[in-house]
Amino acid sequence: MINTKTFVQTLENKPVAVYGLGLSGLSCAKALITGGATVYAWDEEEEKRHLAAKDGVQMMNFEESGLDGFAALILSPGVPLYFPAPHPVVVLARDDGIPIYGDLEILHRYNHGRKTVGITGTNGKSTTTALIAHILNAAKIKAIAGGNIGKPVLDLQLPDKNGIFVLEMSSYQIDLCPTFRPDIAVLLNISPDHLERHGTMEAYVIAKEHLFEGAGIAVCGVDDVYSQSVYERATKAGMRSVLGVSTKKEIKNGVFTKEGRLYDSMGQEPMEMGTLHDLHTLQGIHNHQNICAAYAVCKSLGVKGADILDHVRSFPGLPHRQFLVRIINGTAYINDSKATNMDAASKAIECYNNIYLIAGGRAKEGGLSGIEAFAEKIRHVFLIGESAEEFANYLKKTGIAHTLCHSLDVAVLDAHTMAQSKRGEPGGAGTVLLSPACASWDQFRNFEHRGDVFTQLVNALSEEVGI
Repeated sequence: MINTKTFVQTLENKPVAVYGLGLSGLSCAKALITGGATVYAWDEEEEKRHLAAKDGVQMMNFEESGLDGFAALILSPGVPLYFPAPHPVVVLARDDGIPIYGDLEILHRYNHGRKTVGITGTNGKSTTTALIAHILNAAKIKAIAGGNIGKPVLDLQLPDKNGIFVLEMSSYQIDLCPTFRPDIAVLLNISPDHLERHGTMEAYVIAKEHLFEGAGIAVCGVDDVYSQSVYERATKAGMRSVLGVSTKKEIKNGVFTKEGRLYDSMGQEPMEMGTLHDLHTLQGIHNHQNICAAYAVCKSLGVKGADILDHVRSFPGLPHRQFLVRIINGTAYINDSKATNMDAASKAIECYNNIYLIAGGRAKEGGLSGIEAFAEKIRHVFLIGESAEEFANYLKKTGIAHTLCHSLDVAVLDAHTMAQSKRGEPGGAGTVLLSPACASWDQFRNFEHRGDVFTQLVNALSEEVGI
């Protein structure tokens, strides 16, 4: 656990309010108590309050008591700050002039002295975060990954003085960091998402762009119009040394791919570094973008360019991101539960043929728009969750065959039965792909829970079906 004593000493003996007792909120409360702070907390869910109280956290309903006299409000990232309306607790804090922080800001105010890498983007954050940490550790540079991936940051162990924090940062978390800006900031891409939180694309882009404030290095994708505009503004501002990342075009002073090969142009003429075609755990153009960003970061931190691809090849991949669960009679079963919007799902669909796609859940902005571009790859779609009827109506217009399954267990069995019965048909080996293009909260606790259930169901399948 991170020692928060340094931060607590700045609070002038005033108590701290923690609102939201999920993983990060409970982590904050416990770390602050250990650091000597007086902490009061609240959550709308009684079960979470009960569990926190068992860990010694004092409860207080701030909407009834107010926040007068508190030093700070530590907020769960999921609590609305601005849109569609600020949460009442946020309004109370603002009215009383009480600063609002998240756990990443507390880590920063610890003054730990370690270098930090912060990774954001609509898609690819987790893979890039894990990949950077993997490369650095393989190169004997101690790196700890956290933030929006794995453990909450205050539960991490402090690396040695030459170590590095590699932090996945969602737009929600960036909103709760009034002063923390990483030494190396990475923006991978931006596509429509989280508009229920930010209201407009402009606000969403601004939230991401805050990461590039202050001095240091900026690694920025340039393959979508939103990221390209951020890249141009960051370059013009001149506050950071800006490195571009592209999988679509050759660029100066950055890293790019061309025909599946990696090129380094960081302050030099483009130099070919090797092929990406043999990277089985990082398939697809979207992962090529992740590799480019990881390369730029790790070379900036002193890893030799010639060594980086070797370390990439030993990367095991992440669960729920195009993770191969099983092969049954030549048919691959892929867990891509992390694909919570169509843009993310399309990245997986591009990588396979003869796809039996499981999709649905709580629909995001745009729904399945764009899936028609992959009609030749998709043999059938099996629809689950509260969006099933809506998606079925959309698929009728595209001509893509589909079945209303509603639940994941039915979808897995139906997809398995059909995929096995169609073995040997033209188009290559079949793929049963869970890439839902939806949030998971209608039927599951989170995307990890959804992916774990899929994995259990696949591992229980018989190899005899369709033979």
